[in-house]
Amino acid sequence: MLRAVLYWVSQKRWLLFAAVLSFVLYNLPYPDGISANGYRTINIVIIVLILIVSEAVPLPAIALLIAVLQVTFGIGDSSEVARSFMSDAVFFIMGSLMLAVAIVKQGLDARLTLGILALTGTKVTSIMWGFFIISLLLTSFIGEHAVVAMLLPVVLTLVRNTSEDKGEVKNLTNLLLFALIYGSIIGSIGTPSGGARNAIMIGYWRDFGLAQIGYLKWMTYTYPLMLIQIPFAGWILLRAFKPEHQRLDRAVRKLRAQVGRSGELTRQQILAIILFVLIFLGWIFLSDHIGMGIVALGGVFLYLATGLVEWQEINQRTNWGVVLLFAAVISLGTQLSNTGAALWLAQHLLSLMDPVLQQFALAQYLLVMVVTTVVANVMSPSATVAMLGPLFINFEGNTIFLGFTTAVASAFGYFTTVGSPAGMIVAATGLVKAKDFLRAGWRFALMSAFFLILALLFYWPRIYTDV
Repeated sequence: MLRAVLYWVSQKRWLLFAAVLSFVLYNLPYPDGISANGYRTINIVIIVLILIVSEAVPLPAIALLIAVLQVTFGIGDSSEVARSFMSDAVFFIMGSLMLAVAIVKQGLDARLTLGILALTGTKVTSIMWGFFIISLLLTSFIGEHAVVAMLLPVVLTLVRNTSEDKGEVKNLTNLLLFALIYGSIIGSIGTPSGGARNAIMIGYWRDFGLAQIGYLKWMTYTYPLMLIQIPFAGWILLRAFKPEHQRLDRAVRKLRAQVGRSGELTRQQILAIILFVLIFLGWIFLSDHIGMGIVALGGVFLYLATGLVEWQEINQRTNWGVVLLFAAVISLGTQLSNTGAALWLAQHLLSLMDPVLQQFALAQYLLVMVVTTVVANVMSPSATVAMLGPLFINFEGNTIFLGFTTAVASAFGYFTTVGSPAGMIVAATGLVKAKDFLRAGWRFALMSAFFLILALLFYWPRIYTDV
């Protein structure tokens, strides 16, 4: 019995540590200038960070704990907390995950592959460019989960058709897989539908009465920043992973034959493409009026109503735990703002940086960039924006620039497998290792940070208008 208890304690030591630390912090006198609820909200944030980083409990359990602690700490009653769990951003996240299931269901990945190979040919560098650019452009509109789900099987098939020995094509494998990963990461900043974190930031601007940023306005700020990185990113990939083969003639022939046997586009696939175009147009023209989340849910309804996907399949393949976690973290971020905790933290952080800020006007944006990058590589990028967004948009700089800097820097998850959905999905294959992320990640981080600084200094000030 004692041995079982000791084993449980050793396995749950971080959970116990978080509980003890929370008890101590809760009973300590709270600092001047912050309300009791604000202090308790920061206490919850500390607990959540410890549990997420240590992986002491499943992520959906952390989401449930956030709701329980908000009520038991007296931050809000159960009805108020329940309302804070649902917003247009959560509708958008939920709808996007369901749309990804519907799109993959129609098998459009094979058609996309044939199109890529028709453009690239059999040269390895051309195939790498094809996967990188296609994943970047697609992710900017439909999110990393769907894009990686469509393209990963194609990359794996090419690798298997080249050699059964993984060791013989290690660099080739890394080159193609990281073209998919980093293309998806960079592409995710392009539009609000490219990542849940973008919708979360738009929601904060709107809910806090700071700005109304629509679909096209977001693209104006971020799409050029995304596109300008393409040539440099490809060069970095080829420097980091020099492939063992220069051409993949045999592998491509096999894949073309496999795809060719599937025949012409079916009516269902054509309808699926038409519906997605309609959803995309809805995001552009209707999101300012009814919200991006409502458009996404409307799109899911159309896929269900036309029989392109069954609810049972959506129910089984949608990660509801992810939806719950996003809802909980967004709720916590809202409480950080409503209780004044975000403003209090921002003021104290800026006071610590005051000597530097007086010398360099760019310093607070660099601080936002560095902190967001570090946190995004140990947490999900969406959770990073949900927790840091209310803090950083309370800084003294331009609210729009601070928000975009936070959202864009949250996509710098180049260093770890958990830094992006694409990285987590590809890492699950066992073909890429942690050291492979570090091998290329630091170069991508420097490149993306450099272009973000250029945007802050030269591009965004030229297109900025009060919104």
